[in-house]
Amino acid sequence: MKILSNSPGVLWDCHMHSEFSADSGTPTEDMIRQAIALGFKGICFTEHLDPDYPPTPDDLEFALDIPAYYTKLNELKETYKNQIHIHFGIEIGLQLHLKQYFHNLLKEYPFDFVIGSSHVVHGADPYYPEFFQGRNEEQAYLEYFESILENLDAFHEMDTYGHLDYIVRYGPNKNQFYSYKKYRNILDAILKKLADTNVGLEVNTGGYHYRLGEPNPCTDIIRRYKELGGEIITIGADAHTPDKIGYAFDKASKVLKECGFEYYTVFENRKPTFVKL
Repeated sequence: MKILSNSPGVLWDCHMHSEFSADSGTPTEDMIRQAIALGFKGICFTEHLDPDYPPTPDDLEFALDIPAYYTKLNELKETYKNQIHIHFGIEIGLQLHLKQYFHNLLKEYPFDFVIGSSHVVHGADPYYPEFFQGRNEEQAYLEYFESILENLDAFHEMDTYGHLDYIVRYGPNKNQFYSYKKYRNILDAILKKLADTNVGLEVNTGGYHYRLGEPNPCTDIIRRYKELGGEIITIGADAHTPDKIGYAFDKASKVLKECGFEYYTVFENRKPTFVKL
């Protein structure tokens, strides 16, 4: 296990998006410049790729021009090589029928880091209120978690699982009536699967941005992952604009220490390095 020495705070943001993602219009270079201004040692772009994404009210299409993205990032890595480390990552939107597609894709490109996330649940994204029509919040949350386990049973070639309780950002009551204990059985099955297959758990500070008072996933899930033998923890703000880079990382660091973690993880060439908190 490669371990780096203590650093003052979390100095890597390993989940961010730019103009190559459908839901961000920020120039990639603007994200880099802001990360440098904030004193980050390194960042990893994880542009969205959600093949077969359903039609949306705002007509978003989560395709990704990977060759153009790769070329641009290599140019910027060279430009800023003396100021910051820049890694080439991707966030893949998992669906059962895409497992072979993603298996082939990850062999084709030299990604540093791969996040697997669940955005689409049985043909719909809970980002949109329509997902919650015809079912109560508890049913919707449970279906979301069940779909994650289905995805993990089919495919676990990613490095970390992104924002595991993403759905609570958008539920009618958000996390007012949500807790780890309420969904313990299915969440434990997910966390055991992650630990057993050596897939990490992402601490996504977007939860603070969405005013949940918690990261995604919540603190109790992070603690339980540790109890079940999970060791790989990655940290990302899920920034789509420069002002969200490193958002609430001080809070995330405190949560991880409270949950018993001494390290967070940074991937390069798909290999983990453990950095002391």
